[in-house]
Amino acid sequence: MKNDFKQLSSLTSRNIRLYFKDKMTFFISLITPIILLVLFITFLKNTMETELIRGTQGYTLDDKLVHAFSGGWLFSSVLSVSCVTISFCSSMYVQDKLSGASLDFAVAPVKKSTLRLSYVLSNLFSTIIVCLILFVLGLIYLAIVGFYLSLTDILFILLNILLTSTFGTLLANFIWNFVSSQGAMGGICTLVSSLYGFICGAYMPINSMGNAMKVFASFLPGTYSSVLFRYYYLNGVVNEIAKTAPPQMVDEVAKAFDMKFYFFGTEVSNLAMFILGLATCLIFFLLLILSPKFSKKEKHKVQKIDTKTTN
Repeated sequence: MKNDFKQLSSLTSRNIRLYFKDKMTFFISLITPIILLVLFITFLKNTMETELIRGTQGYTLDDKLVHAFSGGWLFSSVLSVSCVTISFCSSMYVQDKLSGASLDFAVAPVKKSTLRLSYVLSNLFSTIIVCLILFVLGLIYLAIVGFYLSLTDILFILLNILLTSTFGTLLANFIWNFVSSQGAMGGICTLVSSLYGFICGAYMPINSMGNAMKVFASFLPGTYSSVLFRYYYLNGVVNEIAKTAPPQMVDEVAKAFDMKFYFFGTEVSNLAMFILGLATCLIFFLLLILSPKFSKKEKHKVQKIDTKTTN
């Protein structure tokens, strides 16, 4: 038992070091946050602030409130995307399969379960480390333009980072179990990095999209993670606005900017969203455990076909 734990610690540490040592892989994993920052600087900031002012028409908002709102929107978007996209780009599992290191581990005195767990843990730790750096940068930015986060909001944001990173890590490692080529890995990373930002509402609010897109998004676990980030980043600002604006107007702003989300007309509570996140993580954890059996069956089928073809 002690030896297994020591091996797990060493392998996990090794994978984390390799990820941060590979500058290109590290840079690729940050492409989506960088794109969001560029978009924010160029036009998203002005768009969000204009929409907020329009939504509270008739009530003069302090510039500090407006900038804090757009800043909260930015970093809720960055974290909701990064927790998943970085999970896909920070895994060493496929890299080891491509480099042949997995073959060395196969003949080493290491349990397969220990090896697989080390990939998952290192993937999760690497993702959380990068997301925490982004989170701290967000706090610094909000401290400059306008800080309305309470301690409760910060704690729930951290909890959501952990939950969403776990979801992203389990999903990524489940998919990587069936990938064995550099092209497939690059294609999946590119697809996730470019597509996930749209379907989780990072570039524009989900509630401003068409009904078909809203229905589609309501079945995606990542949607509810994004809504939780939105709520806790913008909660303090909206509460400050509510001191002078009527409740109905504040409620409309909350709906327009995805602080609230509805599943076929029924509002989904924050607690239900957290429970859904935990349930999703459990499902993918079970799938990850069963995935080697699926891959072995596929390999066995391929070997049978090859044998028949040769005969």
